[in-house]
Order: sequence, then structure tokens, then C-alpha cells
Amino acid sequence: MTATHARRYAADVLALVLLPVPLLIAAAPAAFAGGGTRRWFGGRGDNGRADAQAAKDAAAAAFYDLDSAQRDLRISVETITAVDGSPAARRAVDDFAALGRRIDEVSHAYITAVDAYDLDRDDLDGSTAARARGELNRAKDELVRVKGELDRFEQGLRPLLDQAETQLSRLAPAVERARAALLSASTALDAVRASGMRADDLAARLASLAPELTKLNEGAGRHGVAETLQRADRVVRDAEAVRGEAERLPERAAEMAKRLVSLRTRAQALATRTAAVEPVLSELRRRFTVACWQDLQPVPEQAAHSVRQAEERLEEAAKAHAEQRWADATALLGTVRALLNSTDEAVSAAGERLRRLDAVAADPQQEIERTRFAIRDAQRLAMAGRTTPDPRHARPLDDSVARLERAVAGLEAGRHPDYWHFLKETEAVRAAVARVVELIREERAGGGGAAGAGRRGA
Repeated sequence: MTATHARRYAADVLALVLLPVPLLIAAAPAAFAGGGTRRWFGGRGDNGRADAQAAKDAAAAAFYDLDSAQRDLRISVETITAVDGSPAARRAVDDFAALGRRIDEVSHAYITAVDAYDLDRDDLDGSTAARARGELNRAKDELVRVKGELDRFEQGLRPLLDQAETQLSRLAPAVERARAALLSASTALDAVRASGMRADDLAARLASLAPELTKLNEGAGRHGVAETLQRADRVVRDAEAVRGEAERLPERAAEMAKRLVSLRTRAQALATRTAAVEPVLSELRRRFTVACWQDLQPVPEQAAHSVRQAEERLEEAAKAHAEQRWADATALLGTVRALLNSTDEAVSAAGERLRRLDAVAADPQQEIERTRFAIRDAQRLAMAGRTTPDPRHARPLDDSVARLERAVAGLEAGRHPDYWHFLKETEAVRAAVARVVELIREERAGGGGAAGAGRRGA
């Protein structure tokens, strides 16, 4: 008897088992016909035949249950492998294959037992019926045992199956969202192009998504569930970006036009300010030593050149704007802004230099006291909660005192003091003192006790 015949026989037996008693009686002649109608006699021999037949029916039912469970579980395993490529999923496939081999073994034993005995024979003796019953019962027990293994395997598979089914449930909505996003982007692009804007770059980006849509339409059966979900998410993200930019394009164009006007006005104002640098330099040269102004000598020429460059880039940006080359226009406007910023700083530096030199020449004591105050404040902080200062703090503070004294002495030494050097020295001293203060506060922030007192003293 083949496995197919066994499954068919098991199905017939289950159908008979489930029939009501009158129907079962009516169906009995047809169900058990084959090789001659069975004769039923009273006595011990017929009881053995009946027991063997009952064992055969029970084994058939067990075989049918195992076969059905294996088919159902195969669907579950295929669902998992379609979605999940993890090590756990691969182990599940291997374990299911091992179970399949055990199922084949017990199924073969069952079929062999069924084929070995013809329970419908007229001359079936009691001992043969007993052997048949024993082998069929053993086959049934093995089928039930392996069915138990299959059930336990199915329980262990449930988390992986739940995850796979969750991903599958996301598949159709994800693909639909991707299609909707592409349609929305296309609609937005059509609307902005209808207003007279070409939006060629956006159109190219949208067109590049067409192959992705083709793959989505081909389905997860061809490309896999995980890859299809990732592709759908990517299409949604890219399509929404195109839609958003298309909707903002008119506003972006208007804003770019305003930036063109604003930067052009700023360039004109900076050109005027650049022309005023030379008188400032003349004043610096007349009143202060060379060291106070020689680094500013190139400023007028460099500033004028930068303004000219900015004006040229502005013209190119205006042309790109008119031709709707938005990326080019944006890049050019960024270049213009950088040129104007650097020029503004250079032009401002000349006036700021004259202002600071005027102030220190009129009253150098103010700069001296400002620096001494910073040193004394740092010294108080270093001594807070201590009887002697930490050498790591005291040494740089002492060096700062000495450096300030040298700067003051240099200022008072000659008839034409180098005020710019003096200002740079006092700035350097205050910066060194600030580093010491920061170090002290960082160290004490991690401690307590004296550190707290030091912070209060500060």
C-alpha cells in the first residue's frame, strides 16, 4: 500500500467514524467491501479480527492526523522562510526537515503493517489477527508520539510565525502607501509645472522611482517580503520628498528672488564701505607705528576684489534663477554670502582697529586695570578653601602677572609705543587666566567640601 493509498484509506475511515450510527451501518458494506464481503461469525476468532480492525482504524486515524498536521506546519514554515532569513528561521527549517524524516520513518512502518495483513480474509486465524493488532497498535503509538513532537515544534515556532505574519500583514498596506505617495508626488509636480515652472530635477527624481514601482508590482513572491517592505518604505520616503519640494517650489523661487535683491543691496553698501577703508588706514599710518596697521594694508584692494567677485556671482545667480536652475542658483547665492561676510569682517577690522588704538592711546590704564582685575579674581578663586595655592594654578597666574608687567613696561619705554602689541598681550593674558579659572572650576565640580567653599568664594 502506498502513502497515497494509506492517506485515502485513513480519510475514508475518519469519515465513517464521524457518521451517525444509522449511516455508519448503511455505509459499512461499501466501506469494508474489497476482496470479498467480510463474513462475520461469533466466537473468539471473530473478536480477534474485530480487535485487529479497530487497531487498524486507530492507526489510520493517527496517520491522518499526523499527515494533516505536517501539511499545515509546512505552510507555517514556508511563511517564515518567505519573510525571515535569521539564524533562528534557518534552524526552524532544519528542525522541520529532521521531523519530516522521522515522520517518513513512522509512516513507512505504518504502511508496512497495513500491507502485511489482510484482515478481510475468510481464513484469518486468531494468532495472525493478534500479531496484526500488535503491529498496528505499535505503528499507531509511534504515529501519535511523532505527532506530539510535531505539536511541540509548532508551539516553539509560534513566535517566529507571529513575526512573519505581522510582516505579511504590513505588506499590502506598505505597497499601497508607496503607490499613493508616487501618485501624490506626480500630482504635485504636474500642478507646479502647470504654473510655468519646469522642475526638471524633480521630474528626473520622480522618473527614477519608476523601476522601483515595477518591482513593487511584481510582488513579494519574486523579490521577497523583507526586500519589498524596504523598497516600499524607500519609495514612500523619496516620493514624499519630491512632493514636498514640488509644493514648496513657488515659495522657494520667490524667496530666492528676495535673496538676490538683498545680497545685491548688501554688495553695493559694502562697496561704499570699502572705499572708506583707505582714509581709516591713512589715519592709522599718521598716528601709530607701522606694527599697528601694516597687516591691514591689503584690505582695500582685497575688499574691492571680493565685492567685484560677489557682484559677478550675483549676475550668474540671477541668470540661474531665471532659467529655473534652482540648485545652481542656491550654490551661487551661498558663494556670494561667503564673499560678502569675509569682506565685511575685513572692512570692519580697519575701523575697529582705529577705535581700539584710539581708546588705549587716550587711557592705557583702563586696559591695564581690566587685565589686573581678571588676574586678582583668578587668584582669589585659586586660594578659596586653601592655605597654599595649587602649583598647577599658581604658576600660570604668576606668569600672567609677569607678562602684564612686561607689556606695561614696553608701553612706557619709548616715544612711539606699539599699542597694538600691548593690546594683543593683554588679551593673551586674560585668555590664559580664563583657562586657569576654567580648570579650577572643572576640578572642583567633581568634588565637595573645600571645592564648595572655593565656588562660594568665587
